[in-house]
Amino acid sequence: MNDKSYRIEKDSMGELKVPEGALWGAQTQRAVENFPISGLTMPRAFIAALGLVKWAAAGANSELGLLKSDLAMAVQKAALDVASGAHDAEFPIDVFQTGSGTSSNMNANEVIAHLATEGLGSDVHPNDHVNMSQSSNDVIPSCVHVSAAMAIGNDLLPALEHLSTVLADKAEETADVVKTGRTHLMDAMPVTMGQELEGWRAQIDSGAARLRDSLVRLRGLAQGGTAVGTGINAHPKFGDKVAVLLSEQTGIEFRSAESRFEAMSSQDTAVEVSGQLRVLAVSLTKIANDLRWMNSGPLAGIGEIELPALQPGSSIMPGKVNPVIPEAVAMVAAQVTGNDATIAMAGQSGNFQLNVMLPVVAYNLLQSIELLSNASRALADKAIAGFTINVENINAALDRNPILVTALNPVIGYEKGAAVAKQAYKEGRPVKDVARELTDLSDEELDRLLDPAALTKGGIQH
Repeated sequence: MNDKSYRIEKDSMGELKVPEGALWGAQTQRAVENFPISGLTMPRAFIAALGLVKWAAAGANSELGLLKSDLAMAVQKAALDVASGAHDAEFPIDVFQTGSGTSSNMNANEVIAHLATEGLGSDVHPNDHVNMSQSSNDVIPSCVHVSAAMAIGNDLLPALEHLSTVLADKAEETADVVKTGRTHLMDAMPVTMGQELEGWRAQIDSGAARLRDSLVRLRGLAQGGTAVGTGINAHPKFGDKVAVLLSEQTGIEFRSAESRFEAMSSQDTAVEVSGQLRVLAVSLTKIANDLRWMNSGPLAGIGEIELPALQPGSSIMPGKVNPVIPEAVAMVAAQVTGNDATIAMAGQSGNFQLNVMLPVVAYNLLQSIELLSNASRALADKAIAGFTINVENINAALDRNPILVTALNPVIGYEKGAAVAKQAYKEGRPVKDVARELTDLSDEELDRLLDPAALTKGGIQH
C-alpha cells in the first residue's frame, strides 16, 4: 500500500495498515491477513443476523440503563444498515477462521462502530459499546440460530408449501391416469399417477413438519451467556431482552435457551436441523429420480411423461433434450448431504464450554437451506407443473402387464396365476387373453377382476 491507500489502526496487539476506505478496523484486518484460505465469506443471511443481534443488544443495554440512549440509537441504526445488506462488502473474512467466529463478531463490531461514530459525531467503541454485554462465544451461536430460523421460515418452508401445492394440483389433474406400478424397477400392480404424486406430496409435507418441529429448539438463543455460559459482564435480564427485541423485529418467537451452557458448548440443534435438511434432500432425490425414469426415452425408455423442454441436451446429438431440472435437484441433494456430514463433524467439536467450528456450521447450514429452497421451487415450476403424459405408452404397458394376474389369486389361486403370468409374458399377450384360455372365468368376470382402474383402489375384487 502507498501512503494514501491505507490508514493506521491499532488494537491490543499493536498497529497495522488498513485500507483507507474500509469501514473495518485492526482486528478485521488481522483476520483478512491470517486467513487467506478459501475466498468464501460468511453468507448474507449470517451477516443479517449479526446486524440484528447487535441491534437487539444495543436496545437491551439501553433499556437496562447500561448504554446512553443517543449512543444506543446510533449503534442500532448502523446495525440495521448492516442487517439490510448495505455494507456486505465490509465483511471480507474467510469462513475458515477462528472456530469461535470471533473474527466475524469483531468485524461486525468494528463496522457498526465506524458507522455509528459517523452518525453520532463522537466516538463509538467496537468493544465497549457495540459488544457491550456480549462475547463472540454467545453472539455467534445466536447468529447461527437466528439466521437459520429466518431462512427456514422466510424461504424454505414457503418453497416447500409451494412445491406441495403444485404436487397436489398435479395429483388431482392425473387422478384418473392408471399406470403400471413398479417395485424393484419391475412391473407391479397398477396405481394412478395421482396416487404416485400424492406420495411425493406427503414426503414434502412430512419434511416441512420435521423442520417446524426443529424450529422450536432453533428459536432458543445463547445470548446472555457471554464467555462461558455464566453471563459474566452481562445484566441478568440482558439475554431475555435481546430475545424479545429480536422477536419483535423478525416476527419469530425467539427466547433465551433453557441452558446457555448447552447452547454455547454444543451445536446439537444445528446438527438436528441439518439432519432434517438431509431427510428433505433424500425426498427430493427420490422424486427427481422418479421423474427421470418416467421421462426416460423417448423411444428406448419408460416414456410415461415428457418433462418441459428447457434447453438442448447435447453438444453433439441434435434434438436431444435432457431432464435438467431433476438432475440439478439431485446435485443439490448431494451437496446438502455432504454439508450435513460436515456439520455433524463440526458439531462434535464442542470442547468444554465452546464449540470451535461455528463458522463452518453456519456456512453449510445456510447453504443447505438456500439450495433446498431454490431447488424446491425449480422442481415445482420447471418440472412438475408442466410435464405432459404419454397416455399411449402408459396404456400399452398396462395392457401387457402380466402382474395384473395378482387380482385373480383369490379366485384361481397363486399357482394357476403364476402359470397365466408366465405364459402371458412369454407370448407377449394380455393377461386377460391367456386367463380366458387357462381358467373357467367368463369374459365378464375377467373384465371385472382385471379392470386396472378398479385395482388401484385395493381390496379383493371378487
